[in-house]
Amino acid sequence: MLDVRRLILLAKVIETGSVTAAAGELNYTPSAVSQQLRRLESEVGQPLLNRLARGVTPTDAGAVLAAHARRIQTQLAAAESDLAEVAGVRRGRLAIGTFPTAGSSLLPLAVRQFRSRHPRIRLSVHSARLDRLMRMLTSGEVGLSLLWDYEWSRLRAEDVELTDLLEDPTVLVVSADHRVAGQRTVTMAELADEDWIVREPDHPVAEVLERSCRLAGFKPRIAFHANDYQEAQAMVSVGLGIALAPRTAVANRNPDVRVISLGSTAPARRILVARRVDRVSAPSENEMLRVLREVAHAYQRSSDG
Repeated sequence: MLDVRRLILLAKVIETGSVTAAAGELNYTPSAVSQQLRRLESEVGQPLLNRLARGVTPTDAGAVLAAHARRIQTQLAAAESDLAEVAGVRRGRLAIGTFPTAGSSLLPLAVRQFRSRHPRIRLSVHSARLDRLMRMLTSGEVGLSLLWDYEWSRLRAEDVELTDLLEDPTVLVVSADHRVAGQRTVTMAELADEDWIVREPDHPVAEVLERSCRLAGFKPRIAFHANDYQEAQAMVSVGLGIALAPRTAVANRNPDVRVISLGSTAPARRILVARRVDRVSAPSENEMLRVLREVAHAYQRSSDG
C-alpha cells in the first residue's frame, strides 16, 4: 500500500519545482525529502521525477500520483473539518433513551433547548421500559438514557455511570370535587377509607401504593386497574377513586383532577441519566447531559414553587 505522506511529499516537490524548496516549506532537510522520494519510487517500481540541474519535473507516473495526492489532501482537510464540527457540537447524531413519563414531561424541555443551541445535531429518541433501556445502553443503540429507581430497588450496574437529575415525588390525584381537592397537602393516613385507582399489579406505582398504605396502617381498596396514567386520571376525574402518581406523570393534567402533595408519607423516585463507562462520550452526549441537568434543575425549582 502506498504511503500517503510520501504521496503528499511528492506533490509538494512537483508544486514547488525542487526538493530544496519543498523541504523548506515542510521543515524537512533536503536529504530527508530525497530519501522519502526514493522509497516511494521503490514502492511503485518506476521513476517519479526527472532530476534536472535546476530542479525537478514529474514523469508521467509522478504526475498521476501527484494528482491523486492532491485529491487525498483535499479529502483529509474535509475530514478534519467534519471532525472539528462534530467535536464542536455543530453536526452529528445523538440517540437517547427515555421512559414514557419523562418523555412527556422533562425530556421535551431538554430537546427544545438542545435543538435551539445545536440545530444541526440529528436527535433520535427511543422510549421503552427500564430493562429495554438498559439493553440499548449496553449495546450502544443509545448514548444516553433517562432511567428511574426507588429506594428499595436502586439501580446498580458496573458498566453504567448514573447521574442524578431530580427527585420525582409521589403525588395524590383526586377529582375536582373531592373532599380534599382544596388542600395543599394530605397524608396517606387520611385516605384509609378511599377507593383507589392504580396501574396494573406489576407496575412500580402499584408497589408504591402498597408500601405507602402499609406504612399508614391500612390496605388499599382497589376500584380500577388502569393501563396508563391518562386512563387513571380519566377515572379519577369522574370520581371512581383516587390515585397515586409520580409528579412527572401528571405534567399533562386532566382539567377535572387536582394534584396534591403527600409530603414524606409516600416515597419519591429518582430520575437519572445513564451512560456506559467503557466508551468515550461524544461531545454531543456531554452537551445533552449538561442540558438535562439545567432543565431538571429548573423543573424541580418550578415544581417545588
